[in-house]
Amino acid sequence: MNNDSKVWFNGELIPRRDATVPILSHGFSRGSAIFDVFGVYPGPQGLMAFRMDDHLKRLMKSAELLEMELPYSTGEIIEGVKATVKANRIGRGIIKILAFWGDEAITELVLDSRLDVAIFAIAEGDNLVMDKKQTLSACLSKWRKLHPETVPVGAKACANYLNGYLARKDAATRGFDIGILLGTDGFLAEGSTESVFIVKEGVLMTPPLGRVLSSITRLSILQAVPEIGQTVVERPIPADELLAADEMFTVHTGTKIEPVGRFEDRQLEAPGPVTQRVMHLMDDIMQLKDERFKGWFQPLT
Repeated sequence: MNNDSKVWFNGELIPRRDATVPILSHGFSRGSAIFDVFGVYPGPQGLMAFRMDDHLKRLMKSAELLEMELPYSTGEIIEGVKATVKANRIGRGIIKILAFWGDEAITELVLDSRLDVAIFAIAEGDNLVMDKKQTLSACLSKWRKLHPETVPVGAKACANYLNGYLARKDAATRGFDIGILLGTDGFLAEGSTESVFIVKEGVLMTPPLGRVLSSITRLSILQAVPEIGQTVVERPIPADELLAADEMFTVHTGTKIEPVGRFEDRQLEAPGPVTQRVMHLMDDIMQLKDERFKGWFQPLT
């Protein structure tokens, strides 16, 4: 992004350089911020947002879980997204929405003031590479996923990502691309910013909700792969099953699917046959080639 880009900030389009908050703001110094991110893609009739309705439902749910109250309706945020996209003339890229307390807080933990909301439209480029065609190396992190009785892990809260930062930092120190977190119960949770799927004997598996973020990409795969005859199940996955997986891949908004070619000291086929089928399916969906899933896209122009 450059300083000439526009940001929708509390209902107005302003230069990005002016979209600032005090260092002592509650959102910055206390970590009281939530966000959501979704992809935008060129379509035959203009730019389309991928499952924007579901992402905005999750944003509202994040606010509810943290007992925040967004000052704008879903409809107003959608209009803000459209205005930001138009002002920045982006093509393929992402929309990032942040809600936070910009007021300064010296000692206060709980504020009664109005939340600020900012919307960014970020085009694919050097700083945002989408759909990278590469394999990953992954390890089991020494850290555990936050327990759902300590914070609402279903909220897309900025403060929760300190957990993910530690996992990614641990992995990098050990020579891996990403670290995969187990829950405090010893079962597979997720990566720093990724949902994790494994394949064993042709069956696709991923952990159930409850201890992981409700990823929209994860949901899309769960809903889409039965259409190509692929069996998929949500169930607790112990560490020994993770270590014995035939295939493994991660998913998130920016890069839909990334195969894991090395997990700890094991080499995996990457992409394996099941992963390839899922990748081809998701590629067709994201390029708006699959009529069955065109309802997942909303026009922005």
